[in-house]
Amino acid sequence: MKLLDWLEKRFSRFAIPNLTLLLIIGQAVVFLASLSAGEDSALLKNTALIPSKVLAGEYWRIFTFLLHPFDRNPIFVLFSWYIFYLMGTALESIWGAFRFNLFILVGFVASVAASFLTPDAPATNSYLYGTVFLAFARFFPDFVIHLFFLIPIKIRWLAFFAWIGYALQFAFGSPAEQWMVLASIANYILFFWRDHLNKARDHRRRISFATKVAKTKSLVHTCAVCGRSSDKEPRTQFRYCSKCAGQKCYCPDHIRDHEHIVDETSTSE
Repeated sequence: MKLLDWLEKRFSRFAIPNLTLLLIIGQAVVFLASLSAGEDSALLKNTALIPSKVLAGEYWRIFTFLLHPFDRNPIFVLFSWYIFYLMGTALESIWGAFRFNLFILVGFVASVAASFLTPDAPATNSYLYGTVFLAFARFFPDFVIHLFFLIPIKIRWLAFFAWIGYALQFAFGSPAEQWMVLASIANYILFFWRDHLNKARDHRRRISFATKVAKTKSLVHTCAVCGRSSDKEPRTQFRYCSKCAGQKCYCPDHIRDHEHIVDETSTSE
């Protein structure tokens, strides 16, 4: 995070506070203005990000596509705004305004750049805003959302299925969808790659430790005198004699009272 720390020290004064609320207000204005026109709304058509039209001089499309509502259904869009506000403000409270702004900015720039690889296809903002959901799930995996206002489910599972959806769209989607998937998760990778790397290392260390413990537990200590073993008496402390050849093990009763075993080869020499 050294790069982010450096950027924050120098550019934090340019951060826009309450960015989530501003984006929702912008979407609400577009939604209400286009509500009467339905799917054929000229406002939605003229504000969509279509790179070929941007190259033709309609530069505002680069920014206005961020204000496209999540859905045309009033109930669903209200619920979406509520969830987006909840998650966006939570991330801003954790990171601060600058880092949250940067998170959105990186995803925005990457999405716009990727859209120009398929200039005639309209770009969607759903992938970009979807990374806010993924980032929130990273911080609050046990947060519960009630699907259909009835079914409680932890957000970690919704994020899991979202990642699967991204993977399927990347594998089987159109070139435009593939590039947008890659671009939209650029901000997530920038902010969380180190966390995932450390988690993978910790997981590998835990597996290695568990393997060593399993091997230790599977080792059976048997007294060379009486035959008592740790397999049948796991609480008995068996010890090895340093004076005996061949790493001989003894129970507590014979560790101090036994005849030392000497290597006959070394004795004859």
